[in-house]
Amino acid sequence: MVMTTRSWKILLSVVFMLTFLLIGLRSYAWLNGESSQKPRRFHTAIAEYGSRLSSYQARLRMPKEHVELIRRESQTLENNYREILLLMKQIDVLKALLRETQTGLHSFNDSWKAGGDPAEAQDHPEAVGEEMSNLVNYVLKKLREDQVQMADYALKSAGASIIEAGTSESYRSDTAKLYWHGIGFLSYEMPPDSILQPDVHPGKCWAFPGSQGHALIKLAGRIIPTAVTMEHISEKVSPSGSISSAPKEFSVHGISSECEGEETSLGQFVYNKTGDTVQTFELQHEVSEPILCVKLKILSNWGHPKYTCLYRFRVHGSPEDHS
Repeated sequence: MVMTTRSWKILLSVVFMLTFLLIGLRSYAWLNGESSQKPRRFHTAIAEYGSRLSSYQARLRMPKEHVELIRRESQTLENNYREILLLMKQIDVLKALLRETQTGLHSFNDSWKAGGDPAEAQDHPEAVGEEMSNLVNYVLKKLREDQVQMADYALKSAGASIIEAGTSESYRSDTAKLYWHGIGFLSYEMPPDSILQPDVHPGKCWAFPGSQGHALIKLAGRIIPTAVTMEHISEKVSPSGSISSAPKEFSVHGISSECEGEETSLGQFVYNKTGDTVQTFELQHEVSEPILCVKLKILSNWGHPKYTCLYRFRVHGSPEDHS
């Protein structure tokens, strides 16, 4: 009887152990099968993020010539956009002129109907058409024509340039960035020689920090200076509706010896932001000999606290051999 009880205990212990082992093996097999699927998903996700990271790093390692190409393409697109806006403005002007001409034509026809000569009235539409054609050509000519009608010896395409050593630092803004797929990777700003070029569309200006700055310009040749012209955009075309960053008080100085040495004051002036966008100033002081360089000093602006924008500055005068 004692042996039988002990045998049952041993048998029960063996059965319990076998049951425990079977349960353990089954649990292990289930965990092993489940875990074999999770690493696949983890590896897929890691590979995808790794691919994105390598692509981003490749963009950061982009050659300088590619970055420069992107910058030039961005500026070209911006220029095209400005040109389209300017053409749209010109079209609006022509439409307004056409409406005025049509109004005058109707009045003229009414007067002819009241007591004009029928023979002359019959020929009138051709004459009016010719007059309208001449008027449109005249307006287009004026739109393309330079308002100043004086040679610009500070024009970059004519050979003038900016001496950076004698020019203020450019204003740097965190918002002025080039973007690639939504990632801002390169800050940019218009260079100082922008003021020596005829493109004066909104935003195409050189900005320097604060309300006081200067630019040293090497002219296209030695001249006896007689006048200068300052140009800025109007409030009507300004995206912000304000031109508080426009220059206000400024002075001009001449330098005769290779852009170094003593400066000769040529005058101090005020750019009127409510006047014409292109303003020419006769110099207040004459020089005794031709000069090669001009220093433009901005003394104040129209209230912008952070920076001042210059669009175009011109220098007029007589060449050395015509002095």
